[in-house]
Parts: sequence; C-alpha cells; structure tokens
Amino acid sequence: MMKQKKVIALVALSLFASAALSSTSFAKDSKISSISKSDSKKKGAAPKALCASTSASAHKEPQIQPPAVKLPVKNRTFTFETNCGQIVIEADGTHAPLTVLVMSTLAKGGYFNQTLCHRLTTSGLYVLQCGDPTATGSGGPLFSYDNENLPEAVQNNYPEGTVAMANSGLTQTGHGTNGSQFFLVYADTTLGASYTRWGKIVKGLDILKAIAAQGVAGGGTDGTPKQTVGIERVSVK
Repeated sequence: MMKQKKVIALVALSLFASAALSSTSFAKDSKISSISKSDSKKKGAAPKALCASTSASAHKEPQIQPPAVKLPVKNRTFTFETNCGQIVIEADGTHAPLTVLVMSTLAKGGYFNQTLCHRLTTSGLYVLQCGDPTATGSGGPLFSYDNENLPEAVQNNYPEGTVAMANSGLTQTGHGTNGSQFFLVYADTTLGASYTRWGKIVKGLDILKAIAAQGVAGGGTDGTPKQTVGIERVSVK
C-alpha cells in the first residue's frame, strides 16, 4: 500500500510532500558464544545457544516527526544492543549528514527498540537488513529523504563492515526513498551505486558472520534469518 510521506530536502532545508514507495528493496546484553576446546571434550556437552531469547516482535511503526535540518552534523556512535550481542556503528556525519541526523532522531525516539532484523542474504549479497518495526520489509517512518555518499559503480563497492540505507529507488518527482531500513554488510558486496553509505561497523562484525552462518529460515539464500535477531535498544552519542 502506498503511504503519503514527506521528503526532507537537504539543499533547501525544508519539507516537501511526496508519495514515496515502501523503502525496502535493495538491497539482552548477551555475547556470541561457542564451545571451548575443554567443553567440547566433555562427554555429552551441548553447544551453547548462539543468541539469547528476545521479546522483540513485529509492531506498528512509532510516529516520529522528521528532524529540523541543522548543519554541520558531527560523527556519532550508535550502539545496538541485540539478543546476539552488541553491534557498534561509527556514523559518518561528515559525508552523510542528513542520514545520520535522521537515524539519530529515530534511534533517540525509540524507533528501533524491540524490532526484528527481517532479511538476510547469503549469496552474492552478504547483508543483514534491519530497521523495519513491522518486520515485513515495507515499513518505515512518515517521511523520506534523499541519497548521500553514494559509492562508485565498482566491484565490492559495499565492503565488509559497511552500513547503508535500503531504499526503493526514486519517486516520480526525483526524490529519494530512504526511511529507516538499513543493512549491515558482513562480507564484501557489490551493488548498484544507489544506497547511502552512512557508517562502519567497529564492533560486532563477528556476531553478524555467526548469524549469517546459521542461514535463512526454510533454506534458500534470501529471507528471514534462521537465527532470530532482535534489537533490544539503541543508544546514540
């Protein structure tokens, strides 16, 4: 279903009404654990769970208003507390100021709390996609905004550790469709140069790789992660 959204224009520093497509396409403090050598030698030792249980679930998107655009935007640190461990992202406010501003506003408003990462890809594209409270792949805030900091159209233009925005292309008026959905790249990936790169994973890449190793629910290479990944809360500083 089409949603009426507002588009944040970085250059004009104002809001414009626009019918945007759903932004998805492209693209408790537990630690990742494994059996130690000593444990594996114990007769009947059971492997420890990859992730803790989570109370995160699909739900309606919180109604958060778009931020006022004030430049410059400083670099920020996002800490995602997940049921699989802590993932820390250094956000690039210098090269993706509007994206970092919006994502900070959403995070501080609790938009990502108790949400599920809804998509994992394990062949060709190596990403975990999150940021949709509805966990359907079509959820997002009541506004959208343009792309920034796009890479060149070259091999592995979204290298391991990259954090980028998911989107569904441009609207008929030429505006971008970025919203709240983002993807975490756990191995070098080549994509069309259409997705804003706004951060880098500085902690937790091993967690993403372990989640990816579990595969996709029901088999295949693109779908819901077999290992449920819940974002419990996010802090920004």
